Formats: sequence, structure tokens, C-alpha cells
Amino acid sequence: MADPATYRPAPGSVPESPGVYRFRDEHGRVIYVGKAKSLRSRLNSYFADFSSLHPRTQTMVQTAARVDWTVVGTEVEALQLEYSWIKEFDPRFNVRYRDDKSYPYLAVTLNEDFPRVMVMRGAKRKGVRYFGPYSHAWAIRETVDQLLRVFPVRTCSAGVFKRQHQLDRPCLLGYIGKCSAPCVGRVSPDEHRLLAEDFCDFMAGNTTRFIKRLERDMREAAASQEYERAARLRDDIRALERALEKQAVVLPDSTDCDMIAFAEDELEAAVQVFYVRGGRIRGQRGWVVDKVEEVTTSDLVEDFLIQTYSESESVPREVLVPALPPDEDAMAELLSEQRDGPVRLRVPQRGDKKALLETVARNAHEALKQHKTRRASDLTTRSRALQEIQDALDLDEAPLRIECYDVSNLQGTDVVASMVVFEDGLARKGEYRRFTIKAVEGQDDVRSIHEVISRRFRRYLAESEKRGELDHLGDPGEGAEGAGGPSPESGTGEGAHQPVDPETGRPRKFAYPPNLVLVDGGPPQVAAAQRALDELGVDDIAVCGIAKRLEELWLPAEADPVILPRNSEGMFLVQRVRDEAHRFAITFHRQRRSKTMTASELDNVPGLGPARRAALLKHFGSLKRLKDATPEQVAEVPGIGMRSAQGIVAALHGGAVPAGGAGQGTGDGEHRGRRA
Repeated sequence: MADPATYRPAPGSVPESPGVYRFRDEHGRVIYVGKAKSLRSRLNSYFADFSSLHPRTQTMVQTAARVDWTVVGTEVEALQLEYSWIKEFDPRFNVRYRDDKSYPYLAVTLNEDFPRVMVMRGAKRKGVRYFGPYSHAWAIRETVDQLLRVFPVRTCSAGVFKRQHQLDRPCLLGYIGKCSAPCVGRVSPDEHRLLAEDFCDFMAGNTTRFIKRLERDMREAAASQEYERAARLRDDIRALERALEKQAVVLPDSTDCDMIAFAEDELEAAVQVFYVRGGRIRGQRGWVVDKVEEVTTSDLVEDFLIQTYSESESVPREVLVPALPPDEDAMAELLSEQRDGPVRLRVPQRGDKKALLETVARNAHEALKQHKTRRASDLTTRSRALQEIQDALDLDEAPLRIECYDVSNLQGTDVVASMVVFEDGLARKGEYRRFTIKAVEGQDDVRSIHEVISRRFRRYLAESEKRGELDHLGDPGEGAEGAGGPSPESGTGEGAHQPVDPETGRPRKFAYPPNLVLVDGGPPQVAAAQRALDELGVDDIAVCGIAKRLEELWLPAEADPVILPRNSEGMFLVQRVRDEAHRFAITFHRQRRSKTMTASELDNVPGLGPARRAALLKHFGSLKRLKDATPEQVAEVPGIGMRSAQGIVAALHGGAVPAGGAGQGTGDGEHRGRRA
């Protein structure tokens, strides 16, 4: 690691002009490219106060060995130069977008003598008209199959075209009318190109004139008693309408825009784009990016716009984003130059566009979740993650079983905690546990963690003492596993695959010890967890905490945190375990809070079940009106007898329930209901 002071530019040597700068390592490789309105202010921020920098930025400036810069005239030039340098040098500390898969396009090869309609992937070619991207190739083929009735453009490969030309015989599509057969001269090159251009116009959204033209020809054919031709034209119109139905109408016909949304966490971000042309969603595409530096949503938007549109020929009139880039005017000017027309950047605030952007955001969240799932499912990746955690925390063995604990509350009310279990890097939902905090009042995460850890490992020691030995992960003498019910202390887990006690046949809730206890929090929470283990005499289980803001790992009694590499598999696994514990705790807390909010004084009336409680509230409209009612009025509710009514009124006013009142009234009410 280099000392930033050794290569800090001399005072006054950096200009105040806008420009682009590059940090290089000791080998001369570019590791970061950035732009600035004022080079002097921006570069000074890297060297003025090292301790105030974000840890990832600290790593970058310590990895670098020198910095250079280039002055430009405008902010737009700075954006352009920054993009070209990022593309050229591929710096490790810059945000880099990558496709989560290869998306297919519908392409029309207008650069050929006889244009061809085809599915195309990969880099775009000059002279080829593209539509999409589509999520699946079959979606393109279905659309093309409908349109070839009206626009019989060539779809065959160059080899097939040449062979049919030599044979002087069209292929099958030529015989059934889905190709104009230019290979045998049925149409001239100009006529075939006109068909291809009409196909492109229809795909670009100019659909009305084609349908109106076919409808006019159909009416003329019918008037001339050319019924077979009229029927063919009718079928052509239906084919075009079916092709249009596959493209959802979401906005007014004049709307051309790209809708961009992000889903992100501390390590990665997923972006989804919906391409809306003529008010219809013409395509969708997604990327995933590693956040190798601290970036905001605005920074992600700026990087995405630069990398996506700088070489694109299809920049729309309007780009809808979740947050405006830092240099909004410069970015809009750059996109306008690329489009050769005005481009508007906007964050929708209401209406259909805002609703559609929310849909795009949901797609981005789903894409990020699927990406993390795919990453976690790979055995080699999981093994590397466990090894990295072992090395970073200096453990004796890889943490094959990790338990993570999180506390959830709302301003100190309904305090609960969760325990999630990961074995071999995968979630074991059948062994998740939920805790209701009993001994702690108010919002005190430290004491809550101490209570949860104490209760969990007290149960573990009790199980071990009953069996006469400590359980170990993977013990071949463990026996079968079966369905598990709710624990009297912890509640119900998220599954039904539990270790079973061979003597009682009941599930052993806390039979296995973890290799690593992970708590959501910093040094205070870690100290509380370690103290709980020490009090119980458990000294062979490692403890650490993860602080959410900077993703630091804290060990007991250590002054400095452990920093896992930002993009390491170990960090991804730790983060995923922590997020799962947080999700499970939040879910349980919401259930508890919902139950508390819907509690009623009627719940304490003996013998009054849910059906009759609902009937009472429906009849009177509110608990207040029910309290003001007399026993005679309460008895008017179907299923409520006079004795039950007297018991209900007495209970609601704090009086004693008459002997046999509520309970005996149940039978009274039932008889009354049957007589009715």
C-alpha cells in the first residue's frame, strides 16, 4: 500500500478547470477514472483528510502510485472523455455494467441487397436495423411469424438463399406465401427492399396506416365480389392485430421513452430498462454491476447513461430515471448530441409513467435476487466463500454452520429476534427460530442480543446434557430427521426438517452448535453475545458482528474491524446471511405488531369465540357502541342469549361475569338459534 502523500500533486499545480483524472498503480495501470467540474477541488478531496474517506476510497488511493489529469473545455467533453477512458482502460475501481445474460434482438439486415429478418445477439452491426431487446427468442419468432403474412420478407440464411437460387425453386415459405421469394425473381430487389422498409416501419410503431390500408383494400375487394382476396386481407389484418396484442399498450401512442430503474445493496446493483416506443413496451433488458466504490443512485444513473447511450443509435426523446445524474444539464446535452435532437431526463412524480417505473423497479429487484441466488447455488463459489471467512476471522475450521441473530422492534415495542441458519453456505430454513424478547423493556439491542444468545445456548447445553455429549455438525450417529413443530420458547421456524430425539420422537430444537455466531451490529452487540457465551461456559464457538453501514466484521475485544474485500465471495455470503436474518426478524415483528393492533377487549370475555365477536362488532359497528348497549340490546345479536349478553356487558364494564353466564349462554344462544 502506497502513502497518498508521496504522490500528492504540488499545491497550485492542479487547475480549476473541468477535466478528467486517472489514478495509476505502481505498474502504471489505470485503476480509476473520474471527472470533475473543478479538478483542483476534486483531487484535493482525495488527499486533504485521509481518515474521512470511505474505506473503499481509502483502498483506491493507497493502491495508486500517481495521478494525472487532462483539462477539457466543457462538462460534456469531460463525460465523453471519461467514458472513452473507462472503455479503454477498464479500471478496477470504476463501476462496470455487465449483462446478466445475452439478450436477443429482432434485426433487419438493410445493408444487404435482399434484406433479411432474423434473430441476432451480441455486438450490433452497422447498417442493420434492430428492434428490442426481447427477453426470449421465441417471442421474436412468434411476432415475425404473424407479420410475414403481410410483409413476406426473406428470413433464410445466405447459404439457403444461394442454393434455392441455383435450383430456381423457392423454399417452403415461398410456397405458402410467407416469403416473396426474391431468390427466384418473384420480386425485384427494389420491391423486396420496400417490403423490408414497411416491416421496419410497422415494428417502429407506425402501425395505423398499414391496418387502414388493408381494411380499405378488403372493402374494395368485397365490393368487387373478390371474396377470396377479401378473406385473405381480413386474415392479414387479424395477423397484424395479434402481433400488436403481444406488445402491451402502456402509454399514449406518441410516447417514446426508456424507463430505467435500479435495485441495489451495499455490494451490487441491478438495473432494468423498458423500451417504450409508440406507447408500447418494445423490449426489456437488464444488467448487474459490482459497486467497487461508494456510489449513490445518481452516480449509478450517470454511469449507466454514459456506458449505454454513448455509442447507441437509438436514444429516445425522453429517459425516465429514479434519480437525476449529478450533472443533469451536461448529460442531457451529451445525449442530445448523440440523438441529433433534444433529449429530456426526468423523474416521474405521478401518473402512468410513475406506475410503470415502479414495475420496472420490481423487475430490477427480482433480477438482483435471482442473481444472488445463482451466485449462492454454485458449490465452488460457496466453498471459496467459507474459506475466505475462515481466513479473515482466523478460525480453526471453515464455518460450515453459521447462525445469525437480528433484533427488530418499533420504538421499543413488540421486540423480537430471529435466528437463521446457513449450512455449507445454503439456508436451512427448517432450523430458523423466532424469539419474543421477555426480560428487556424498550429499545435495547445489546441486552436483547444477550438474552437471545443466552436462551439459545442454554437450550443447546440442556440438549447436550440430556444426551451426555455435545452434538457436532455432521455426527453420523445423529439419527433420522423428521417434521418439527413450534418451539415453546422460540415460535415456529420457516420449515419442517428438524433433528429428532430418538427417545421422545420430538424435534430437538437447538441440538447443533454453530461454528460461527454472527450478530447484526457492531462492537456492543458482539461483546454482548460473547459475554452470554462466557457466562454459559461455551468457549469453542466463534463470534463476530457485521456493521451494516460499511460492511465491517467486528470480533470480540478487537479495536479494529476485519475488512473483507468488497467483491469477495466471503463478503457476499456474510451479507446474504445478515439480510436473511433481518428479513426473518422483520416478518415476525410485523406479525406480532399486527396481532397487537387487532386485539380487542372482547378477546378477554370467557366463552366468546371469533365468530360471535365478529357478529357483535358487525351488529354494533364499534366497540364503543357495544359498551353503551344494554344486555337486552346485546341479546338481539343472533347466537347471543340473555345470559351471554349479561356476561359480555359485565366483562366490558369491569364487572364479574355471572356464574355460568358466558359459558352457559353459549348453549342458550345455540338453542335460540335453532328455534329461530
